[in-house]
Amino acid sequence: MTGERQVERVVVLALDGVYPFELGIPSRIFGAADGRYEVLTCSVDGQPVRSCADFTIGVEHGPEILATADTVVVASMTPSRIPTELPAEVAAALARIRPKARIVSICTAAFVLAAAGLLDGRRATTHWQVTDAFRQRYPQVDLDPDVLFVADGRILTSAGAASGVDVCLHIVRTDHGSELANSVARRCVVPPFRDGGQAQYIEQPVPESGAASTAATRAWALGRLDEPLTLSDLAAHARMSLRTFARRFNEEVGLSPGRWIVQQRVIRARHLLESSDLSVDQIAGRVGFATGASLRQHLHAAIGVSPQAYRRTFQTAAR
Repeated sequence: MTGERQVERVVVLALDGVYPFELGIPSRIFGAADGRYEVLTCSVDGQPVRSCADFTIGVEHGPEILATADTVVVASMTPSRIPTELPAEVAAALARIRPKARIVSICTAAFVLAAAGLLDGRRATTHWQVTDAFRQRYPQVDLDPDVLFVADGRILTSAGAASGVDVCLHIVRTDHGSELANSVARRCVVPPFRDGGQAQYIEQPVPESGAASTAATRAWALGRLDEPLTLSDLAAHARMSLRTFARRFNEEVGLSPGRWIVQQRVIRARHLLESSDLSVDQIAGRVGFATGASLRQHLHAAIGVSPQAYRRTFQTAAR
């Protein structure tokens, strides 16, 4: 019927030793997207799957459902269950995926995609704790262990548990725009956007007892992105010395203050490109870049596209 909303089918593959939390992420995120997605779960043989916890998970479907998927998500498994070679039944299940289907791995599931040859020559990520083993086993993969997720064409890989939420929200944003993605995030009470390039591992995310935090200064800065913001401005607001502020900021955020400011300006610019008809120069002024050329440079460095290309992609998705 003309005008009927298209529903994308997401099939989640559960393997032996699956983490229950990660297995539930696609259903929770895509299931909150106003009926835009149908989420189904399968195993390689249609039988219950042993989790990494003290219970077994029953699934409703066998591997044949993978052939009907628009997006396939392979959920992560405990490192002790990562196979050194791809089991025949897993290889057969993955072979059912249609050539144009989007494929997503959460955390250690990147090992499965790599073993199947799906990551050869591609940029990818996985949990920082297993990167040495991954590099040794799959040197043909361009592994980036310092990011939350990587989107390389139709293949997306994500890092630890919560980054599975980030990559699923990224897919919603890509498919349907930021308004729906933000709505999904609110319903699930999670951050609406963490850039894929954000650091995986932050040395000290919680300040020591009694130590001052930079959180209030970050909130203050977010309300003033259109103004020049120097390290001295930030340190003065936090009532810290430059050295102490820079060190504590990096401990809490995983980025230097300067890099974080640029990242936040790019995020704000992306939202305005998606949700407004402002010109590139106008958006640059609102987010604190001196010129439209500066915005173009930083946006291209962050995501590899021009403002015009980004706007066409996401405004089309939103419509």
